[in-house]
Amino acid sequence: MPKILIVGGGYAGFYTALKLEKWLSRGEAEVTMVDPLPYMTYQPFLPEVAAGSIEPRHAIVAHRAHLKKTRVVTAKVTHVDHASKTATITPAVGEPWTESYDVVVMTAGAVSRTFPIPGVADQAIGMKNIEEAVAVRDRILTNFDKASNLPDGPEKKRLLTFVVVGGGFAGIEAFAEMRSLASSLVKRYPTITFEDTHFHLIEAMGRIMPEVKEKTALWVIKSLAQRGAQIHLNTQLASATDGVIELSTGEKFESDTIVWTAGVMANPVIRNTDLPIEERGRLRANATLQIVGDDGVIADAWTAGDVAAVPDLSGGGVGGFCVPNAQHAVRQAKLLAKNIVADLRGEAPKEYFHKNQGAVAGLGLYNGVFQSGNIAVKGLLAWFMHRGYHGLAMPMWERKTRVFANWIVNFLVGRDIASFETRIHPRAAFEEFASRPKA
Repeated sequence: MPKILIVGGGYAGFYTALKLEKWLSRGEAEVTMVDPLPYMTYQPFLPEVAAGSIEPRHAIVAHRAHLKKTRVVTAKVTHVDHASKTATITPAVGEPWTESYDVVVMTAGAVSRTFPIPGVADQAIGMKNIEEAVAVRDRILTNFDKASNLPDGPEKKRLLTFVVVGGGFAGIEAFAEMRSLASSLVKRYPTITFEDTHFHLIEAMGRIMPEVKEKTALWVIKSLAQRGAQIHLNTQLASATDGVIELSTGEKFESDTIVWTAGVMANPVIRNTDLPIEERGRLRANATLQIVGDDGVIADAWTAGDVAAVPDLSGGGVGGFCVPNAQHAVRQAKLLAKNIVADLRGEAPKEYFHKNQGAVAGLGLYNGVFQSGNIAVKGLLAWFMHRGYHGLAMPMWERKTRVFANWIVNFLVGRDIASFETRIHPRAAFEEFASRPKA
């Protein structure tokens, strides 16, 4: 049987494996998917996880729970040699081993892209995976607990000052959801007023959310400003050393929570391969999702999602390529699985074509924005559209059910505001009181 190796289990990798299970005949191929995490994350839900509106486990899909025919390996692919059709797989525990394959599917996704700004690597946290979203939620809740016992002053202000860097969709949604959570917490803390909380969004460009019309983006800025948030346009983060925020405008203040959402880049694992990479660090691909080199298509090598430079035949991409988002990754993966099956059966693969259906964003409870062409919907209706779209787009009905049930429960009794930041050191309480042998 031909061996298909899928490198990465995010949107593109998970959906490719799922559809291969559906379309491959029994005994037609053996599929192995390798990812260091045992689940895929539905990233559009990360802002709501950070705000406590969705239970963290409901925003992920366990690989082994839904891939019944795929061999799932929880480990890292640290090297791919397509010339010999082998891959080095490195587990968290144990020795690395070499895996042979006949067909490779590179769907390793993307990671946060940062710049060498002092303090960012030490102080900031991303919004790319479920662990980061949970940490942001717990940080907000814990800081409210700490600040509630402090008199007005620099330390209290630092704890209640929150910064998001990056004004794209991911940044604005995270920023708005964090503001929404903080606003709802104020009524539960008599010693903290709304005016004590400070939210700053830093965007290097002259506008936010380039995916929507400028008029819509200005409405979002106005909406956030009315909720006590400050957006710094045409402003760069100069330093974040020890939590001291220095902006390119000269403004300076302190913050205990810095969330970085200023872009993504292809997973660096693809640099450890002999496959061709374009100038932005993505795998070179054609519209049929095959990896291509200077001499044309590389046989038995496929790619999709954020790690791939896939031509956007609709003409709506950036620089002629599909933008790195879930909308493309899922649809590319479904076609990718069909094309692999077609190739195994000696049939011609089809080209990927998808016209952007619009953009929808949640801006905290009961507020959202939707843009499709010149049509813009704002406020409560857009918020329902956001939840409806993403609730149905969440993979697997078992997951959809949990998410919708979560929303209904929160509507009836409110979101849970308990912080589990102590999970970072789960043995602390045990160690404090544990008996030890006498010297």
